[in-house]
Formats: sequence, structure tokens, C-alpha cells
Amino acid sequence: MFPSGCRICRQTLTIVSLLPVCPVCLGKIVPLEGLLCRVCGEKIFSPHAQAEDGILCGSCRRAAPRFRQAVSYGAYDGVLRELIHLFKYNRTRTAGPLLGRMLASALSGASLRDSLLLVPVPLWKGRRTARGFNQAEAIARAFLSFRPSGSIQLDTSSLIRTRDTASQIGLTRRQRRANVRGAFAVADAEKLRGRSVLLVDDVMTTGTTVNECARVLLRSGAREVFVATVARATKEAGSAAAMAVAAPRGVQGHA
Repeated sequence: MFPSGCRICRQTLTIVSLLPVCPVCLGKIVPLEGLLCRVCGEKIFSPHAQAEDGILCGSCRRAAPRFRQAVSYGAYDGVLRELIHLFKYNRTRTAGPLLGRMLASALSGASLRDSLLLVPVPLWKGRRTARGFNQAEAIARAFLSFRPSGSIQLDTSSLIRTRDTASQIGLTRRQRRANVRGAFAVADAEKLRGRSVLLVDDVMTTGTTVNECARVLLRSGAREVFVATVARATKEAGSAAAMAVAAPRGVQGHA
């Protein structure tokens, strides 16, 4: 009987909507822009990253990822981060179609095969049971509803997670690789043989998880692997988050 508040800014919602987030907050979600690595999609702040075959970040220069290209809609920060958390942890399922539309927008300029196998990054069965759903699969299904044709086939059974993994937060790149090594396997290699795969997840941080998935898929016969996520952790967002954590402890920044 009473107006509810926006789940992000807490302002009273004046427009009736299934999504409990106000238009002002949603308007703050913008696509990634600026210089982006042509392979992993990392935001680059140095103008010297330009190479003959396109812009490459330092990580991709040192070791090429197993996937061909990764794209993301926006930075994993601010309202987009909150929206993903509402969907992922608070089971605000009405955010699913919006996240799926963002994924479709991120892929609108990508050069993809006409026929793709759409594979969500799987959750460990215990975590899926506790959460009630796999957010990557839900986003993938929502994404398909925005596709004009049915050339993309959803596959939720070929790639499986064989064990649970510890949180990647706070781990070094080497520790992240060790954490997910052997955590995925292919249950149906024949279905993947010679196919181009679009791997979908909600967030890409360092790319360690999707890179391990791509390695397993390629080893099982996939032709190539592309990656699409709604959000991408960037160095800019990471620095802002670190400053926010440090501020309450009395750490002062310099002008």
C-alpha cells in the first residue's frame, strides 16, 4: 500500500516497475569507453599500448589468453555492481532481462560466427543449491530473448564444475590460476567438436576463470572461444574501491 524505495539510492519509487531500481540510478550505468584491450577488454590508460594489430594490455602481451576475444558492457563499479549483486545475492530476478539486454548490447559490435554454442560458466552444485540458480545461465537465457535469430544454441550441460573453489578476492594472479586449475571439465566433448563457443558470465575480474574454461573447452575440441560478461573489473574501478575501503581508516589521499 506504500511506495517502495529504490534498492540502490533508497529514494521513493514514483514509477511502477518490476525492477526495484529508480530510472536515475539506471541512467548512471554506461558502457565501457576509452581504450580497451582488443583481446581481454581491459581498460587501458596508457597511449603506448597500441600495437600493429590493435591495442593490447600488458597481460595479453605477456601471455595470450586461451579465448579469442572478451567483451563486457560496463565497468564493475557503482550502480552496475549493485544491480548485479541484487540479482546474484538478493534474488532480484527482475534484473535478469536488463542484464541480458546489456550483454546483447556489448556483443552488438563483435564479429561472431553465425552459429554459436552459448555456454554459461557453471556453478558448483552446492553453491547453486544455496543460491537457487546460476546467474550466468539466467543472463544467457535473457540474452537469447534479445537475439533476432535462433542461430545460437544454449548448452548448459557440456561444461561442468568438478569442485568448489575458494573466493578469488585478494589472491594474486598466480594464486587465482592455481585456485581454478582443474575445477572445470567437459561432459560431452562430441557436442563441442569443431564448434565456436560463446562463454557467458556476470563479471570478469582478471579473466582467470573464463581462461581456464576456455582451455578446457579447446582441449575438448571446440574450434574457438569468445567471452561475454555484463561487467568488467577495471583498474580505475579497483583503485576507487581501494580508496573507499581505506578512507574509514583515516587514510588521506594527496591532491
